[in-house]
Amino acid sequence: MARRPLAGTIIETNIQSNELQEDISLLIYTPPNFTPLQTYDVLICQDGNDYFQLGRIPRQAEQLMDDGEIKETIIVAVPYPSVSERRKRYHPDGDKVDSYIRFLANELVPFIDKEYPTHQLASARTLAGDSLAGTVSLLAALQYPSLFGQVMMHSPFVNDTVMNAVTAYNKPNNLSLYHVIGKKETSVKTTDGQTLDFVTPNQKLHTILNERPFTYTYDEFDGDHTWTYWQTDLPRGLTTLLS
Repeated sequence: MARRPLAGTIIETNIQSNELQEDISLLIYTPPNFTPLQTYDVLICQDGNDYFQLGRIPRQAEQLMDDGEIKETIIVAVPYPSVSERRKRYHPDGDKVDSYIRFLANELVPFIDKEYPTHQLASARTLAGDSLAGTVSLLAALQYPSLFGQVMMHSPFVNDTVMNAVTAYNKPNNLSLYHVIGKKETSVKTTDGQTLDFVTPNQKLHTILNERPFTYTYDEFDGDHTWTYWQTDLPRGLTTLLS
C-alpha cells in the first residue's frame, strides 16, 4: 500500500550558538494546517536526523495527530555533526555536555518561542533521545525543569553521573518521563569501542526514578539497541506524553 504523503512541512534552518561556538543546523516540522493564530506543543529530538529518517517521527506523529490521539505539535530535530562530537555533547561526562544543555535552554528554546507560536510552558516542551541522546535529554530536564517538563528516552546510556543527578533532584517541578529499554541490550557496542550491558543500569535507573515524584512510564521491549525497535515504539511514547 502506498504511503500517504506528508501533509505537514519540514524546513531546514540554523541557529548560531555561543554556547557551542558554531552554527547548529535544525530540521523543523510543522503540522498540517499550521497557523500563527494557534499555539503548539514542541518536541525537541536529540539525534535529530535519526529521529526524522530512521524513526520517521514526523510521519508517525502526523498520523497520530490526524487520528486525534496526540496534540498538534511542532517537532524540532537537532542533528549531530559527527560521532565524536555527539559523544562530547551527549555523554554525561562529555567535554561539551554542559554547554549543549545550556544551548538547549538558553538558545534553542528562546529561538523556537520567537519564531513559532508555542505554548510557553514546561509541560508543553518534550525532549526526546535514543541512547546517549536520551541521556542528555534527561539531564537537561533535571537541570531545567521549568523549561522542559517531559522526556522520552529510548534505551538511554546510564552511569553513576546519571544516577546521582536523579537522586539529587529536589526541585518542586514534576517531570513526565517515558523510559524504555530492550531486553536484549546486554551487549551493546558503543561509539568508543566498548561493549556494555545497558539493561542492568537501566533497571537500576528505573528503580530510582520510580521512587521520585515523577509521572513515570517504564517498559522493557523484546528487542535490542536499534532503530528497528525504537521506531516501532514511537507511537506509544508519543501518545503517552502528548495525548
